[in-house]
Amino acid sequence: MDKRPICFSKLRKVPKQFSWLDQRLVRERYIDQLSHHACALYLFLVTVADAQGLSYYAEPSLCQRLSLPCPELHEARQALMTLGLVAYQRPLYQVLALDTAPRGATTSVSTGATDDEPVDIKAVFARIWEVLT
Repeated sequence: MDKRPICFSKLRKVPKQFSWLDQRLVRERYIDQLSHHACALYLFLVTVADAQGLSYYAEPSLCQRLSLPCPELHEARQALMTLGLVAYQRPLYQVLALDTAPRGATTSVSTGATDDEPVDIKAVFARIWEVLT
């Protein structure tokens, strides 16, 4: 089958503000492991991030924009962090490159946990071992 654009006048170009999604999200089945809420949060973060993947959005703003209660936003963020798709250190989000994502780890070392939040120590040591080897 010969594949040609249907509408040449509207061919996509990489925009100055850089916000396209990597096809590996589908090909490598990242998206299959995410809830709808996590997908919505990821799409939002990719859309608003700068070329380094950085964005500042407060929880109330994200909850309002995505129509999510805070606990569901936390779950969505944790799912993205677990898959190595984003890093979070309040109030900063970073959308991470897929080729550097720790596929086997349950969470990354930089989980964005504050002093009063629990951290998965097994995952921390697994990530340290991964970096050292």
